[in-house]
Formats: sequence, C-alpha cells, structure tokens
Amino acid sequence: MARIWEEYLDEQDLKNYSTSGFGKKYGVGERPALVIVDVTYGFTGEEAEPIEESIQKYPASCGATSWEAIKQIQKLLGVARQQQLPVYYTIIEGHKHASNERVAVKGTLFDHPAMREGEKGTWIVEEIKPLPQEVVLSKKKPSAFFGTPLVTHLMGNQVDSLIVVGCTTSGCIRSTVVDAFSYNYQVIVPEECVFDRSLTSHAINLFDMQQKYADVISTEELIQALTQSTNK
Repeated sequence: MARIWEEYLDEQDLKNYSTSGFGKKYGVGERPALVIVDVTYGFTGEEAEPIEESIQKYPASCGATSWEAIKQIQKLLGVARQQQLPVYYTIIEGHKHASNERVAVKGTLFDHPAMREGEKGTWIVEEIKPLPQEVVLSKKKPSAFFGTPLVTHLMGNQVDSLIVVGCTTSGCIRSTVVDAFSYNYQVIVPEECVFDRSLTSHAINLFDMQQKYADVISTEELIQALTQSTNK
C-alpha cells in the first residue's frame, strides 16, 4: 500500500532509512488510551470550508481537511468508548490578561479574540465533544504533556500505549508523540485522524514519526486491532 509520504521522498531516502533499521513496529499495548489533541474550532473553523476562508475568522484553522479527519476521529472515538479506553482531550487557550508571546507557536497568534481562554476558538468541536467522565486538559505549549497532569492520569489508569489524534501533525501532534515516546509509551498515530494546514508538512512529519517514534497506521487497521484485542 502506498503511503502518503512516498511522493515527497526519493528511493534512496527510503532505502537508507530501511537499511539503517528505522521504522520498527510495536503495535497497540495491553492498556491503550486515546489522546485527542486540540480539535477545537480555532483549528478547524466552524464548517468544512476552504482554508483561505476559514482563517479569516480563525487564523490557526486548517480548513476543510480538518473536517475529513473529524469524521475519522468520530469513528475511532466510538470504538474507544465501546472498549472503555481512557479518553483525554487537550485544548490551547491564549491568556486573557497576559502576553501570548510564544503560546503554542512563535508570535502572538493567541492574542486573537477567538483564541483566548473560554472563547469559541478553544471549544472542542461538537461532533466529538467529551463525555462527563472524560478529561479535558488546557495547555499553553504544543505537547499534551507540557504543563499538564496528563502523565498522572495515565499512571493512574496504568496506561501502556497512547493513540494520538488531532492537530496539527507537524506541531502539537508531533511534540505530544515525541514526549510520549520519551516517557516509554508505545505510540500509535492513525493516519486519517490527524491533520495539518500544509499537506507537505503533514506527510513528512508522518513519515518521520513512523520511522522514529510511533506506529503510523490506518484508522481501520487500528480499529481492527482494538476490537480483536477484546475478543480474544
């Protein structure tokens, strides 16, 4: 099966990684959890419209591609809930009364009125809204781990592997995946459940995570693995 990143890499690149031993697959652990990173209106817009239109209201929006991923996240979230997996959400909120220099990214993007604490840009989209028992963590930096009690929650639930979905592939997803790997979790990234504002950046970061830090697999493959594990 062709992978999304192949058109951006030449044959020698792929051969070098393979020869060096990168890309080992770990699979899903015995006690996985789902982490949904920053799927808020500020990153998706309020509907599936072209990015050049969406960023007029939400400058961090990834446009219509967000909504294709949300459909896949919905499907995976339904399975995770059926399997009673722990589910965690993150949101990024700009400060209301302090500088937002370097909140999430360089500059002051989160000074935008829609992106400050409590505003609609920080709300999780309705299609995947949390249930009362699911944890929502507010953060100010890219990683879901930095400045949040996520590790404490994971330890409490004896989690051994993380399924990471949301956005952006090159930013908050990647930083969360690297930190999860650094904490010795097995990490799974379902390809169709992550998104970015740039297809090139999306594809190359998926490749890099697959080679070094995570199993990047299809959503269907992951769902099959989750359902098979409970049917044994």
